[in-house]
Amino acid sequence: MKILIVEDEKELRDTVKEYLMREKFVVECAEEYASAMEKLNDYDYDCILLDIMLPGGSGLSILSHLKKQRKQESVIIISAKDSIEDKVEGLNLGADDYLAKPFHLAELNARVKSLLRRKKAGGDTSIVLGNLTLVPDTRKVMINGSELTLNRKEFDLLYYFISNPNRLINRTALAESVWGDNIDQADSLDFIYSQVKNLRKKMKSAGSRAEIKSVYGFGYKLSFEE
Repeated sequence: MKILIVEDEKELRDTVKEYLMREKFVVECAEEYASAMEKLNDYDYDCILLDIMLPGGSGLSILSHLKKQRKQESVIIISAKDSIEDKVEGLNLGADDYLAKPFHLAELNARVKSLLRRKKAGGDTSIVLGNLTLVPDTRKVMINGSELTLNRKEFDLLYYFISNPNRLINRTALAESVWGDNIDQADSLDFIYSQVKNLRKKMKSAGSRAEIKSVYGFGYKLSFEE
């Protein structure tokens, strides 16, 4: 999958590029309006990460261009401008999602993968692992066709795990992905144990073939049987 990052802030651009390349994406970059337009006129991409404020022009103008050209790239706006007006205008111009700076790379990764799954499946955002199905849009989880009742944090934890199957995840990364910047105010990360324990118990009782396993001294890993 090919991604274009349109971002003038070099440190952020390089950080996002390196992260997405580790996720096995093909990544190209543009640091200002003119180079972004040149790339979009010459090449096709699966997803565009687009800043609004760019040297030489506006990301919203790029969105208008994509709409007029009927191009099919998925677009996630990544911008420090977080006003309702900017969000509405961007979505009306064809953006698929909006992520305000600063953001966690894990959340960006999950949103990119969600968009690409939706595009590949013709709009279906369901994620299936074995006999478990998670639907992000409706926040539902089904196991063997029966709905699994989860609270908000349990769902967010499972969504993070299921977006990173078979990957070792430490407690800090897990806490930051679900609790965000507020995690800095926590005295310890011990509460993660109880949240994950409850989620694992519910999944096991429902007969899930996907399983969250503890990795001693590190954190957790979601594995599943075909």
